[in-house]
Amino acid sequence: MRLKDKVSIITGAAQGIGLATALKFAAEGAIVIVCDMKPEAVDAAVAQCREAGAQATGFAVDVTDRAAVDAMVAAVKAQFGRIDVLINNAGITRDARLQKMTLEQFDAVIDVNLRAVFHCAQAVTDTMVEQGSGVILNASSVVGIYGNFGQTNYAAAKFGVIGFTKTWSRELGPKGIRVNAVAPGFIETPILSTIPDKVMDQMRAEVPLRRLGRPEEIASVYAFLASDDASYVNGAVLEVAGGLTV
Repeated sequence: MRLKDKVSIITGAAQGIGLATALKFAAEGAIVIVCDMKPEAVDAAVAQCREAGAQATGFAVDVTDRAAVDAMVAAVKAQFGRIDVLINNAGITRDARLQKMTLEQFDAVIDVNLRAVFHCAQAVTDTMVEQGSGVILNASSVVGIYGNFGQTNYAAAKFGVIGFTKTWSRELGPKGIRVNAVAPGFIETPILSTIPDKVMDQMRAEVPLRRLGRPEEIASVYAFLASDDASYVNGAVLEVAGGLTV
């Protein structure tokens, strides 16, 4: 088990990539901290992690609320005495072309996908520095590298996450803390549920592997990066996109 007894906070962990990551970490022996918005969804994810044999607990937390994030982190440290891994996975989309995008759409995505990453990372950093070890993994996207039609807000946030990752890897590396980002391509998650079938077919056709990715495939990359197998990986942005951008 590569992550045995690693206290691992995962945001957005009640569905999609976050849930797959929580279950992967559970299978790898981690102590899994499930964070998401809806209490019932958090409880269900915690139950699945425990069924997989892991020690797990959950928090219904809005990652845009700094006081709530600080309280969650303090509770985790009080219960387990340390924090080994943070995965900043929580994210939303509110797509529109530049001319049509509202300030509400822009602000909502920046708050969840960028500002909340800052909140969570800053909240755990003192503990990781005290320990002399830790891993912070940030969810970017291929959209955060190449941009995408109709996603001004999402692209800006995911570009920003890469900036966080590069900067924090320099600041925190000397303290024993590794910081990396994962940039998924098209992944089969509920976030794609509103996209018409015709568009989904076009998306698959654009990927050299001719399929969308599975949440479990992203989870496996997170597990690798969180483990000692990636002990010399720092400041990296790893595309997991089936060759989409080749």
